[in-house]
Amino acid sequence: MSKAVRGTLAAAILVVLAGVWWYAQPDWNNEGWTDSEINLIRSLWIANLPPLPTGTGNAVADDRQAAEFGHRLFFDKRLSANGQISCASCHRPEHFFTDGLEVAEGLGTGKRNTMSVVGAVYSPWLFWDGRKDSLWSQALSPLENPLEHGGSRMQLVHAIAQDKHYRAQYEELFGPLDDFSDPSRFPPAAGPVVNKNLNENWESMSPSDQEAVTRVFVNIGKAIAAYQRLLLPGAARFDRYVEALVVGNREPAVTLSKDERAGLKLFIGKAQCINCHNGPLLTNHEFHNTALLSSPGSLPSKGRINAVQAVLGDPFNCRGDFSDILPRECTELRFIRTGDNLVGAHKTPSLRNIAETAPYMHAGQLATLREVIDHYDRAPAAMVGHNEAKVLSLRRKEAKQLEAFLHTLSGPVAADSKWLNPPDFAGY
Repeated sequence: MSKAVRGTLAAAILVVLAGVWWYAQPDWNNEGWTDSEINLIRSLWIANLPPLPTGTGNAVADDRQAAEFGHRLFFDKRLSANGQISCASCHRPEHFFTDGLEVAEGLGTGKRNTMSVVGAVYSPWLFWDGRKDSLWSQALSPLENPLEHGGSRMQLVHAIAQDKHYRAQYEELFGPLDDFSDPSRFPPAAGPVVNKNLNENWESMSPSDQEAVTRVFVNIGKAIAAYQRLLLPGAARFDRYVEALVVGNREPAVTLSKDERAGLKLFIGKAQCINCHNGPLLTNHEFHNTALLSSPGSLPSKGRINAVQAVLGDPFNCRGDFSDILPRECTELRFIRTGDNLVGAHKTPSLRNIAETAPYMHAGQLATLREVIDHYDRAPAAMVGHNEAKVLSLRRKEAKQLEAFLHTLSGPVAADSKWLNPPDFAGY
């Protein structure tokens, strides 16, 4: 073989090898995903989170001073009947603002699993049944709930008025406080609550005094909401993968394993998770009956069906006298979904940091992600209403792959560290 032929053959071999090498490299532009799959995956990317919603009925929602005030209130145990319970007692930063319990523990044992407040600003409905329609109205409920803070609005108003620091912060935001020092008009504790003595004290007050106290009570909730608006989910490993996939033709800084990618394919396909867990927060903010058994010793929850009337009649809803926007701006209430199909339906939770926030479901009935996947795989009959889910018939390996993918959704809270720790109460 001549030298020229050998050279030509060697060059040809190099070209072939180069082509094999190129073909064997991962195509970071799609990694084998179809265009429709990439579009679905892209829709889950946290970079698609829109700007914070407005029209919440809270005039101080984006006021930095209100957030500072709300931060203190969120961690202050004095806003409870026994001085031992704060919002952070159940919404613990180290647990992604949940508590790790089946149901909340305050002054008593609650009935519902503690939902994270991270990203809750985007939800039009709060609580598992959606009985509140804003962060500020939601923040008020635990303060007077006898199983949670167990306080009363009169007690809370005194706590603000009698603390010089709180009083100054409050007045800077909302204007001068009324004089609540006359015990004949403003008893130490009173409110429209189930406690007989507290309720009798409340009924003894004049309507104008009740309104003045309630106004301060509402503003406490609005300050807490201003703080909670800052608590947003940060990018998870899944999001860094999607970023590379969307940008295209570059290797992700963090890849997903073969099983995690298979789990993602199941999530957007066969397992049908994306039907309800969609968008960058992995929730459609809707209510669904998925045939969960009630907690031992408890009757099945009616869920959303009862909460619809509760939120429509709530004096603290978007259309109420304490809201800071006009009733015609309350779109969610105007078009609220009703009907018997809401029997037994509960809110679709976000799957952000789902692996860190066990146990699961509205009463913590399921302890592990594997149990959750098994429940949806079987799609049992509902005790009340109708189960919307369908049998999935996942293989054991597929269930493991789906669980592996859910672990890629864990990421930090995208907030300055000061908001994730208790404030300095020295001097308060």
